[in-house]
Amino acid sequence: MRALLVQNLIFNWPGSENSTLRIPNLSLAQGERVFLFGPSGSGKSTLLSAIGGVVDVSPGAILVADKDVGAVNGGARDRFRVDHIGMIFQVFNLVPWLSALENVLLPCTFSQRRRARAGDDPAGTARRLLDELGLSDPALASKQAHELSVGQQQRVAAARALIGKPDLILADEPTSALDEAAKAAFVDLLARECAEAGAALLFVSHDRSLERHFDRGVDFLTLNRSAA
Repeated sequence: MRALLVQNLIFNWPGSENSTLRIPNLSLAQGERVFLFGPSGSGKSTLLSAIGGVVDVSPGAILVADKDVGAVNGGARDRFRVDHIGMIFQVFNLVPWLSALENVLLPCTFSQRRRARAGDDPAGTARRLLDELGLSDPALASKQAHELSVGQQQRVAAARALIGKPDLILADEPTSALDEAAKAAFVDLLARECAEAGAALLFVSHDRSLERHFDRGVDFLTLNRSAA
């Protein structure tokens, strides 16, 4: 089973005369870590939105864990996303009034599959992930998200994406606010946790210095035929 298969994907934003995405083929095997690089504004985030079912795509164009994203609609698509995909957004999208621990546990609240895969003690699993990602201080786990530093919020977002062992992790420029040393450390931590969970990782960035941490790199401008 592939974690991800994109084939003959064409996507136009409403009102646009040109395709934002025209991607013949992209695939990730289970557990594979792929670095997708390209300039800002080229459509990389749109691709992640398409894979995550945030925008509508044609049936058959995107399969996640052998499930057809485009064939699922409405609330069923939302449930499919939280069951199978962990997303790390560039701006993290944490719920500001919830604690770090409560934010990590959100997928287990909305997905029975993720809750079951988090083990008998999901809160304990969440604390372990926070610990592995450098947030071992119990006081940090109880802080509201808006009280955390950018680097701490980033780690909470990664733990939230990883809990419950989703099939695929999508990371959208998650290191853009970090210095060079912190970037490398975070990517190593994320790669290690994905390997532990058996999750494939599609990591989007314009920073080519991070490519060495991945199984392979893919040039988005070469991949996306609409940019040709």
